[in-house]
Amino acid sequence: MRDNGRMTAPLAPSAPALSAAPASVTHHAPASVTEHAPASVTERAPMPAAEDAPVSATEGAPATASPVAPLAIGPHTITPPVVLAPMAGITNAPFRTLCRDFSGGQGLFVSEMITTRALVERNEKTMQLIRFDASETPRSIQLYGVDPVTVGRAVQMIVDEDLADHIDLNFGCPVPKVTRKGGGSALPYKRPLLRAILREAVSNAGPLPVTMKMRKGIDDDHITYLDAGRIAVDEGVTAIALHGRTAAQHYGGTADWDAVARLKEHVPEIPVLGNGDIWSADDALRMVRETGCDGVVVGRGCLGRPWLFADLVAAFGGTGTAVRPTLNEVAGVMRRHAELLGEWIGDEARGVIDFRKHVAWYLKGFSVGSQLRKQLAVTSSLDELDELMAGLDLGQPWPDGADGPRGRTSGNNRVVLPDGWLKDPYDCAGIGADAELDTSGG
Repeated sequence: MRDNGRMTAPLAPSAPALSAAPASVTHHAPASVTEHAPASVTERAPMPAAEDAPVSATEGAPATASPVAPLAIGPHTITPPVVLAPMAGITNAPFRTLCRDFSGGQGLFVSEMITTRALVERNEKTMQLIRFDASETPRSIQLYGVDPVTVGRAVQMIVDEDLADHIDLNFGCPVPKVTRKGGGSALPYKRPLLRAILREAVSNAGPLPVTMKMRKGIDDDHITYLDAGRIAVDEGVTAIALHGRTAAQHYGGTADWDAVARLKEHVPEIPVLGNGDIWSADDALRMVRETGCDGVVVGRGCLGRPWLFADLVAAFGGTGTAVRPTLNEVAGVMRRHAELLGEWIGDEARGVIDFRKHVAWYLKGFSVGSQLRKQLAVTSSLDELDELMAGLDLGQPWPDGADGPRGRTSGNNRVVLPDGWLKDPYDCAGIGADAELDTSGG
């Protein structure tokens, strides 16, 4: 690895293409998540063994939109305007490699959330998380912080040491360990603090573009996104991504795409990206069409489906292809994912152990016995993983309904906040460097 944190060789060769039958694509009802139409399944030739399973896409339903304009993030042109959302414990270099390979290198793939205090203190885990594959361009880091000075130091470090090409700031995380410190989705409520952090970040970023990701607000009584949008424009932020939920909703209910449209009208000076309830390429096209946003951020929809980015590239390009892999092909991607994690961590067993959390997402909808699922959830070597996957009914086609929601779906939770946080949006007393988390990936 070079001193600037970029790895000297690709993590793995380019991903093979997934084999897929033509899929019928339906439109969702506005502002709601409905069931996808069943994918039609055509007869396939016998596939090779799982570890060698090729993956290719065939023509699906015609695209419903003309090719969408590229997204400009500072000097970077993102085509199509699709961004992989930062997800703690998920969007490390191996997963980004899988998604990027299926997209043909198109799109923007953001790192896990990196805590600014941990970065400036060179926490060992954090320095591992900011390692990029040599083929990743632009290199994109998301930072979390609540102290303007520490955020500024982290950004300056990234610039001085050439650690990334783009910096995103997290103001959207709803998890208690972040919000109880006043961070993530809690922070935009404190308007002066938000302004100070953005000012420090932009002023120290030099040539690097700074973007931000946020939610609508803390809850329905404390909506912040329009004020935050204007502050971002004032302070020189390059683009804003909005998840159409409040912190209180976590990941439950339905994302409010109307809020994305309102933000786009409110800050016409910069690009706005929409996030929330994008489970398919058709959802992504519909979000752009209905809200007027400049691009989309995809998170939970790609869990166990890195090939979703192949669908997105095709849809935004107007070709209408869709990937519908057999279980044999999915098993091949699973094996490669586990192998990449072991190479990245430098330990095969730790890589397979880290991969375990992905198993249920990859196998969603497939007929897999409960005992085999339990065994896959405790594997600790590639040989063991191979042996267990060989026991799967690998000829199964892509299941009906497997394109729907996945990942966390909990909602209407109480937001954990610092004492007295909601008393005054302009009172930022008591927030300092000690509120920074000392580990990354929140």
